[in-house]
Amino acid sequence: MASSECFLTEEQREMLKIAAQSAEVLSTSPLSPSKLVSEHFVKAPVGGKAGNPGVGSRHFRKTHSGKLGRAKKDGGGGKGTWGKLLDTDGESHIDRNDPNYDSGEEPYQLVGSTVRDPLDEYKKAVVSLIEEYFSTGDVDVAASDLRGLGSNEYHPYFIKRLISISLDRHDKEKEMASVLLSALYADVITSKAISQGFLMLIESADDLSVDILDAVDILALFIARAVVDDILPPAFVTRARNGLSESSKGFQVLQTAEKSYLSAPHHAELVERRWGGSTHVTVEEVKKRISDLLREYVESGDTLEACRCIRQLGVAFFHHEVVKRALILAMEIRTSELAILSLLREAADEGLISSSQMLKGFARLAESLDDLALDIPSAKTLFRSLVPQAVNEGWLDASFLTSSDDNGVHEKDSEKLKLYKEEAVAIIHEYFLSDDIPELIRSLEDLRAPEFNAVFLKKLITLAMDRKNREREMASVLISALHIEIFSTEDIVDGFVMLLESAEDTALDILDASNELALFLARAVIDDVLAPLNLDEIGTRLPPNCSGSETVHVARSLLAARHAGERILRCWGGGTGWAVEDAKDKIAKLLEEYETGGVVSEACQCIRDLGMPFFNHEVVKKALVMAMEKKNDHLLDLLEECFREGLITTNQMTKGFTRISDGLDDLALDIPNAKEKFKFYVKHAQMKGWLLPSIGAVSADGPIIPPSATS
Repeated sequence: MASSECFLTEEQREMLKIAAQSAEVLSTSPLSPSKLVSEHFVKAPVGGKAGNPGVGSRHFRKTHSGKLGRAKKDGGGGKGTWGKLLDTDGESHIDRNDPNYDSGEEPYQLVGSTVRDPLDEYKKAVVSLIEEYFSTGDVDVAASDLRGLGSNEYHPYFIKRLISISLDRHDKEKEMASVLLSALYADVITSKAISQGFLMLIESADDLSVDILDAVDILALFIARAVVDDILPPAFVTRARNGLSESSKGFQVLQTAEKSYLSAPHHAELVERRWGGSTHVTVEEVKKRISDLLREYVESGDTLEACRCIRQLGVAFFHHEVVKRALILAMEIRTSELAILSLLREAADEGLISSSQMLKGFARLAESLDDLALDIPSAKTLFRSLVPQAVNEGWLDASFLTSSDDNGVHEKDSEKLKLYKEEAVAIIHEYFLSDDIPELIRSLEDLRAPEFNAVFLKKLITLAMDRKNREREMASVLISALHIEIFSTEDIVDGFVMLLESAEDTALDILDASNELALFLARAVIDDVLAPLNLDEIGTRLPPNCSGSETVHVARSLLAARHAGERILRCWGGGTGWAVEDAKDKIAKLLEEYETGGVVSEACQCIRDLGMPFFNHEVVKKALVMAMEKKNDHLLDLLEECFREGLITTNQMTKGFTRISDGLDDLALDIPNAKEKFKFYVKHAQMKGWLLPSIGAVSADGPIIPPSATS
């Protein structure tokens, strides 16, 4: 040992002594070897002068981060080291209970990589839904898919993503996005979620502007459109501006929406047409395309190309129009008959035109043969020859022959109905031009066909649906007036049942017929024409799972929405006629003023200013009820003056008294002597000539009994 030590320096010999001492301590101590070595070196540094680090302290180099640069366990790795001897790729064993455990030695592991965020999954799903909607334009499918996703709390993200995607698309997609939001409002997405979605868009306006230069203007237009469509309240613009910096893009969006769009003259029409209006192809456009492709086929004779063009139209529900126009073309151009029949046969064999559409096309042509014969004298003869040929070749169902025979018998038996329909259409067209409800009512009474009241209602709504919002609003106003004047609730119910039974046929000509009918139904309930229970009655009279039943369901959803009354009253813009509730309020106020002031001439002028002579029965009813409640028979003087001036007619007087009679039992709960007072009022009215004896009689209890009940 002495000979070997001569080769060692003093410092190396000192290290050997320390190692020997450490080995002795390790063999006798219960502590872990690493801890003992660590403590030994800390307490007994060696080498160097006082104040200089010794050999032991060199194992505790300080890094720039302030951490100790200790060599890692087993001499493996560590900053500035070469790793442990015979280092392998095998699994390292790290003891987390070891006092020298360093979390930095743990192998890298992506924490939570298997946990999926529900919001991320929802966002991916709605992107796919939106892309499909922009491709197909099917609002019903989009609504169904969104409803199927659930996660209603994420609907604001859907709104944000829908509009964000459309920002970078064409006007068509922007219009489609607005149409979809209106369709989803209340039925699928709540008004609160829509407001939250637009707030999120406003907050992200700065980011969106980076990629889309005109994002501010487009977002402002989306907000204005939402206000016009009644899915955002007008106050949203003011509320959303609070807390925003004037220099932010979100503030600019709201300012542009308010000043450039919502404050502009005729802003509703301007906003609705900014992106081209309806995203759907109009019926007239489809008809023109069908005519063009048929004429091109007659010239070329290429059946495969014609079938491809029919398929490309994408209106399978409208193929009956192809059949009808093809047959008319065959009658007009006699040399094209064989080619036309060949095309229809090929389309039927391929399944391109279904048997039901083929039947519908032939049936529609059969109904218009009388008009067609004016232009093509031999139309009826040609049609009778085409039908057996189509049936024999197998592309027209044989049931058409039976149904056409039945229709012929039915038409002969219903000549009166046919004439009534012609008169009704003329009356309705005249009303749409003049907006004169009293004149229309007189015209209907002159027809003397109350058994066809339901038919008139069906014609009225069908014609209105094929025109603009003005005519739809006028139709709803007229229905309210007719119900009060000459139509019973049963007539209204029967008319809507007839409409809903033929809803699928109506949809062939009016693409959005289902939604329009739902609005007419809901509006009838809001206007007190129908009671909510009448919707149940209508639903029970329709076949299950039919289009009409779905329309009734949509009407219930519209009525169940928040602020349904105001929204439905304005569904077609309002303002073209009168609102029932508004008229009732005005009548109540003028009667209260008259009861207080007693100026008959002023009250009569107010009634005249209302401009609703067909609704004067409400004046009569409210005046009689107020006279009972306030025990002030002076109100009868007002009715006397109105009758004397011809302001309230005998018909309106009788209608008002009859309405009191119908609700007399309920009225007696609040006014105990209501029956006695009403009996007195009836006798007074008959004595003054307001009610003719031939119109009604007075029962022992007071109510008016119609002649039909006493005869």
